[in-house]
Amino acid sequence: MSEIVADSFRQPVRDPVSLVPVRSYWGSVWQRLRFDYVTLFCLAVILLIVASAVFAPWLAPMDPDKSSMAYRLRPVGYRNFMLGTDEQGRDMLSRLLYGGRISLTMGILPVMLSTLIGGLFGVVAGYYGGKINMAIMRTMDVFFAFPSILLAIAISGSLGGGITNQLLTLTVVLIPPLCRVAETATTQVRTMDFVDAARSTGASTMSILFTHVLINVISPVLVYASTLVSVSIILASGLSFLGLGVSPPTADWGLMLATLRQSIYVQPLVSAIPGIAILVTSIAFNLVSDGLRQAMDVRA
Repeated sequence: MSEIVADSFRQPVRDPVSLVPVRSYWGSVWQRLRFDYVTLFCLAVILLIVASAVFAPWLAPMDPDKSSMAYRLRPVGYRNFMLGTDEQGRDMLSRLLYGGRISLTMGILPVMLSTLIGGLFGVVAGYYGGKINMAIMRTMDVFFAFPSILLAIAISGSLGGGITNQLLTLTVVLIPPLCRVAETATTQVRTMDFVDAARSTGASTMSILFTHVLINVISPVLVYASTLVSVSIILASGLSFLGLGVSPPTADWGLMLATLRQSIYVQPLVSAIPGIAILVTSIAFNLVSDGLRQAMDVRA
């Protein structure tokens, strides 16, 4: 009788391995990111900057292009001008919010386009190798021969100013490094056993590329692309500062720096506001990209 009672309370023995929850790759990435408070804080800063740029028409207290020489170069906190006014009496807060639209667009959109184009060329070059790899990568080496800022100035100077030409310039400048990263990652993946196994089963080239190669290449490419957002913002601001970007009176952080540089001895804090916005945004994107790199590193 005692044995029957004991058996009724006896629990079945389970395999300890089966009790360990299995997470997907992206689930593991999020599990690492949720405890990276520096990355989460910088991500919150980026979301705040993006939201302020998107909702600029509702957040801006004044018309960013409305000038008044009576309120020229007013300090921070003067009357209704929370961040002061520029050299033409325009509200700095309104221009900063609207300028974030252009600067963020020039930082994010060229990176997205160059990731698609450069990643495609890199995957093709890395997978096929041979003459195709030689033709694509030697072409990219021609662009690598020039520093990024000099190449951007040369292309923008040839095309002229304007948002469209600036977007095209930044995309061309960012394609070579992304192509190199995609080519290196693809070259490593194509020699792995699971790719050889897929070939032996008769899988088509497109199936291997999209099912086996691309899924393993996309992580390093995305991580590297996230580091280029800050580079693109700085390059776009530099082109606008040199007069090769957007034209006045369009609000842009780089153009605001250029027009306020002569007023730095009169209102140094007001003149530094666009530069501070560029600095904070660039640092936030860099720290987020570092956090993503560590979270997506499966070897860590």
